[in-house]
Amino acid sequence: MRGSGPGPAVTLCTDAAAFGALREEWNRLHRSCATATPFQSHAWLHSWWLSYGRPGRLRVVLVRHEGRLVAAAPLMLRLSPFPTLTPLGTAISDFSDVLVEDGSGGAVLDALGAGLWRLAGRAVIDFREVRPGSTVEALHARWPGPSRRLDDSPCLELPALPMDDLVQRLPRPRAQRARAKLRKLDAMGIERRVVPTAEVGPSVRRLLELHQLQWQERKVTTEHVRPRFAEHLTRSVTAMAQTGDAVVTEFTLEGSVVAADLTFLSPRLAGGYLYGAHPQLRERKIDVATMLLRSCAQHLQSGPRDGVLSLLRGTEPYKLHWRPEQLVNQRFLLARRGTAPLLGALLADVRGRALAKRARQAWKERSGGPA
Repeated sequence: MRGSGPGPAVTLCTDAAAFGALREEWNRLHRSCATATPFQSHAWLHSWWLSYGRPGRLRVVLVRHEGRLVAAAPLMLRLSPFPTLTPLGTAISDFSDVLVEDGSGGAVLDALGAGLWRLAGRAVIDFREVRPGSTVEALHARWPGPSRRLDDSPCLELPALPMDDLVQRLPRPRAQRARAKLRKLDAMGIERRVVPTAEVGPSVRRLLELHQLQWQERKVTTEHVRPRFAEHLTRSVTAMAQTGDAVVTEFTLEGSVVAADLTFLSPRLAGGYLYGAHPQLRERKIDVATMLLRSCAQHLQSGPRDGVLSLLRGTEPYKLHWRPEQLVNQRFLLARRGTAPLLGALLADVRGRALAKRARQAWKERSGGPA
């Protein structure tokens, strides 16, 4: 896969070592793309591949202009239940996208689309969890073959405001309760510390230990307690902290670390990805969610005022308490005429899963038991 002529040149990277060697180029491209989130950073994606990738399945479309990396689409080939190409980081990433250098022009986007078009000859391209306004939307608008746009996970966002301003957005009774919770946090003497880059690795491991402890004897996301996730998170966040894409914050009480939070950062977005909290905080009736939200808001204060504090995927009640704006991630399916039957089969599978989910939810509501 290679372009010809003086325009952008398209190549396909299928070798993990070669993908790893792209770090410096990728980091520059990532910084130059306004729509990028930390989930498109090289550290996150390459580490994910090392922990979750399948040999022989790597498919990274690269576009260079005069030798400069100006666009990239990081994908992996999946064979079951249908041949598909999905973004690296699937399942544990809240947002997916491709990277295109700002101001590079339509020719670069078209070149990236041409590279994807060649790949789509044998598999459907399935972009999950695309944040509204992402570059994939522009690719979809230019796609010449069969395609579909579906709703994916709901996400919640708050404006990038100081905590006092976020509290003022609440109805008066709720704002009063929030201020009381903040005063209690301060009265308890909980201290907040941004972890230095050199200490991030051990701190992530401590976070995961606290995370498992807080969910002990309760339902927990299975992947979060697996060794491969711990390996990936420690490796990726250690590198992301060095480039400013991630920050780990610890909270101490009476000299002991009782909570730790991992926040992902980009110029226009900050989002708390994972945290761990000792059960004693719950026993002391400390509102951990309020503590973490205030911390995340502090991380954003040095960035642009038009940024957002993302609560990432999910509409849990504790998030809705803060009156966030709800956005819906999108799912883009791209095919060619020859792979249109695969697209149809994939759509049928999506509809079947949605019907099964609604049936489980209805049964749960009727029975009052777990789905």
